This record gives sequence, C-alpha cells and structure tokens, in this order.
Amino acid sequence: MESRLSESLNKLVGRLESWLDTIIVNLPNFILAIIVFLLTYALGRVLKKYAKRGLDKVVKQKSISNLLSNILAIAMIILGIILALSIMNLDTALKSILAGAGVAGLAVGLALQGSLANSFSGIFLAIKDIIQVGDWIESNGYAGKVQEISLRSTKILEGDNNIVVIPNRTVLDNPFKNFSYTKRARVSLACGVAYDSNLRKVKQLVVDSLTERFETDDKSPVEFFYQEFGGSSINFITRFWVEAKTRKEIMHVQSEAILLIKEVFDEHDINIPFPIRTLEFDKSLVEALPN
Repeated sequence: MESRLSESLNKLVGRLESWLDTIIVNLPNFILAIIVFLLTYALGRVLKKYAKRGLDKVVKQKSISNLLSNILAIAMIILGIILALSIMNLDTALKSILAGAGVAGLAVGLALQGSLANSFSGIFLAIKDIIQVGDWIESNGYAGKVQEISLRSTKILEGDNNIVVIPNRTVLDNPFKNFSYTKRARVSLACGVAYDSNLRKVKQLVVDSLTERFETDDKSPVEFFYQEFGGSSINFITRFWVEAKTRKEIMHVQSEAILLIKEVFDEHDINIPFPIRTLEFDKSLVEALPN
C-alpha cells in the first residue's frame, strides 16, 4: 500500500515538474502574447476614437457611426486574440475557434437574414447622400419628413403628424422620391381661358407675372403651352422653377401662382369659364310637350 502511494506521489511530482518546465519554457511566449493582445486592444481603442470622429463627419446618424467604430475596435481585439494564440503555439485551439466561429456566423446569418439586410441598408442610407435626416421623401406610398435613419428602419413624419416606420431594405428595394435631394423644383399649373380671349395676351400676362413674382432667369424661363380646345375653354399649362426642398414649399408656391394668375386675369377682364354643357332636343319632341 505504501509503495503504491509512493509511486502515485512520484508520478504527481513528475507531472507537476513537467508542467513547470512547460510554463518556464513558454513563459516568454506567454508574456509576449499578453503584450501583443494589450497593444492591439489599445490600438483598437485609439482607432475607435479617431474613426468615430471621421464617421461623424460623413454619417449623420450617431447610432450607425457608433456601430461602425465599435465594429472596427472589435475587429482589432479579435486580431489581437488570434496573434496571441499563434504566439503561444496554440494553433489547434485557434483552428477550432475559427471553425466554430464560421459555423456560428453562418447560422446567425441565416437566422437574421432580414435584420442583417435592414442593417446593411441602413448603413448604406446613412453613408450615401440620397436620403438625409430632414429630407422630405415619398416612399412605399407614404410621404413625409425623415426623422431618423436607424439600423433597422427609416422613420418619416407625415404632414398629419403621424410617424411611419419603413424597413430600410424596403426603402432601397423600391423607388422613392426625395424632394430635398435638389434645391430647385419645377411647378406646373393647368388652367383654361374663354374662347373669345386674346390668346397671345393671355400668354404674355402669365409669363410676365410669374417671371416677376418668382424671379426666374434666362436659363430657366417660365414655360407656357396651349394644350387643347376644351369643351368650354382653351386649356394651357405653365411651368416654372423655384427654390424649394419640401412638398409644403411647392404647394405654397402653387397656391401663390394660382392667386397671382386669377388677379391678373380679373384685372384684364380675362374669363376662366365654368364647364358648359349644351343640350339639344328634337324639334318634334319640343312641340309635343304640353303648354
């Protein structure tokens, strides 16, 4: 019994001595691995700080700029872990970790396919200038002012003060109109005048009044076109450019133009006729009617 116990103790001491030798031999690598990891961690913090400053100038949404800078910092930390394991000659453990991470990443990617698509779409929208916070847009049947572009959705405030939340992927996958993408907008108005009107005078009055009121230039003059001989009027359309970024501004200009044209027509006795319908009856039917 004593011999067995002595043999076991000798094996334990031998194993501990073997571990101690291994630790002493690999101690420089272990220290170097710790130093490399700490350096990459510190470098990740520094890169995150400066990346955040740079991204804030490009990306207007704080949540997305924070995410991108955090991703950069995490990538540096992962790189530090890989280098540290490689220095400690733990290639087998490193391969196992990378293989497990690949399988886990594939599973997560398949499970969160829709969410990831919305996230990447949100990053694209935030980086590009096609849509920015404060723009007035029409998308998927809704129109309003962009309130927020997050990783998952775009929020717009409609004219009736309702908030509409649209997934980012839906915004990119479907046509949308951004009224604020350009500083100028073309306003179109349709109207009609009586058949006995002086058509050349009508055209001159409309063009002169709109040119004076909305300060158009030679590069984008007021356009005026007669379109058809209508049932009770000769119809025309006029188009002109104004400085406007939102749908509300365009509607305000349209309203002002209608008021101006009506005042000019009233001043020069030009009639905008009501729709008129003429009914003709057979003479025999009229004679058959009782007196």
